[in-house]
Amino acid sequence: MVSVVTSKGGKETPYLTFDRGSWKDLRNSTPLTLNTEDLEEIKGINENISLDEVSDIYLPISRLLHLYYKASRALYRARRQFLGIEHEKITFIIGIAGSVAVGKSTTARLLRTLISSWPGSPKVDLIPTDGFIYPNSVLIERNILNRKGFPESYNIRSLISFLYDLKSGIGNLKVPVYSHLTYDIIPDKFITVDRPDILLLEGLNVLQTPQSREVREPQFFVSDFFDFSIYIDADPSYIKKWFIERFKVLMRTAFSKKESYFNSYSRLSIDEAESVAGKIWDEINAVNLVENIAPTKYHAHLILEKNIDHTIDHVLMRRI
Repeated sequence: MVSVVTSKGGKETPYLTFDRGSWKDLRNSTPLTLNTEDLEEIKGINENISLDEVSDIYLPISRLLHLYYKASRALYRARRQFLGIEHEKITFIIGIAGSVAVGKSTTARLLRTLISSWPGSPKVDLIPTDGFIYPNSVLIERNILNRKGFPESYNIRSLISFLYDLKSGIGNLKVPVYSHLTYDIIPDKFITVDRPDILLLEGLNVLQTPQSREVREPQFFVSDFFDFSIYIDADPSYIKKWFIERFKVLMRTAFSKKESYFNSYSRLSIDEAESVAGKIWDEINAVNLVENIAPTKYHAHLILEKNIDHTIDHVLMRRI
């Protein structure tokens, strides 16, 4: 069923909402190009995603993105003709936003795989915004280490400069690499982005605009560079549960490594782990979600609403 999304006051909003059945019908003839083994490599920790989920939800998304991509190519061709430019390659950028532990990385990896199989096999890069978090030394100096993931912990100027250069057609751009093991930027290690056809940029606050009314000078926002954007949504109680489950898995795996920043957590009991993870969620991630991430939801072109089992039961598509 397709319906109009309304606000609490009954006023229509610029979104259409699709239940799973009506959304999967939009797949049309888009082929399924991955198998169970491919999916296992894509899935994140404790995430339940099946080939049915790919067919019902992600193939229609892939088809929609392909339509947007083709339309953008036609627009750029018209622009070249107007300006008399012989060649101009402009990267199509897709932004993916949402809370910690909601499944952004899995969605990004899955879309990268599906998009890579489009006709013409476009070159697709995936960049997490983690690489633009300030190094721990800077966060400590500014006394905001416990605010990592909040807007002020990112070098937004550097991120916007990267996107500006990418859209300008500059090649061999260097993006810093963040290690979740050491909980810091890795010195002198970079990802090279060399004019891909499509870039997937995933991160917590990629749809955010400055809240301060004191800003007077013109400026770019990260979302200004997006050709399409997706927000992954779920009830905060679900996300907290997923965060705690992921924490317990990491406690037995990554945290147990000596070089892990969180190695001390590997010696917690299950009850202690649930208590610690719950406190981290309540005092840090939930605050960031409520104050900075969730308010950006309606900036997205597409909103994916997840159930407690990670399956998507509704898709909201912006009409304008």
